[in-house]
Amino acid sequence: MKITVYSQNSEEVGTTLLPKEIFNIPVNPDLVHQVAVSQLANRRKVIAHTKGRGEVRGGGRKPWRQKGTGRARAGSIRSPLWRGGGVTFGPTKERVFKKRIPKKMRRKVLFMVLSGKVKNNLLILLDKLKIEQPKTKLMVEILKKLPGKERSILIVLPDYDKKIILATRNLPGVDTIWARNLNALDLLSFKYLIMPKDSIKVIKETFLKNRYSTTD
Repeated sequence: MKITVYSQNSEEVGTTLLPKEIFNIPVNPDLVHQVAVSQLANRRKVIAHTKGRGEVRGGGRKPWRQKGTGRARAGSIRSPLWRGGGVTFGPTKERVFKKRIPKKMRRKVLFMVLSGKVKNNLLILLDKLKIEQPKTKLMVEILKKLPGKERSILIVLPDYDKKIILATRNLPGVDTIWARNLNALDLLSFKYLIMPKDSIKVIKETFLKNRYSTTD
């Protein structure tokens, strides 16, 4: 598979061959959906938590004696029946939403999404991506020149580049990720994918090092 390589100034500087075992995989929408849902669930943070009668402060002493008062028998003022008492069947932080997806399946879906980006001309390959200073203005100038004016861009870096990360963190709809941390959910969250050529080498070394077949 041949793809055009651009410079930072949006000039065509040549073409390169993409590895077909990564960028030429048939897309299975059901499998992509399954992996995306599992990754969303694994990122979910449990915030809502209600206290049961054992967690609410107070209520250690029996409010009145068991018999002889003419009132109902009560063992604690923190009963769910009382105002200020515990909550029955409320949401708790013990809930677990995590879902396990096999590593081989996650990798295959990652290749499917990358193949979809190439098929729909949403992958912009650069010969290099470098800036002299970590300034947002410099990144804006580069992105304006490249194909795809929409602000929904994921930049895949071959290694840690502090200048680019600082220059893009204030841009709405633009984010960066290391090539070795690439995943299907982040790819699906952005329309365009921008990566230097060196990122392809990192993807191959990271996700094809065990040489599993992607057609199983």
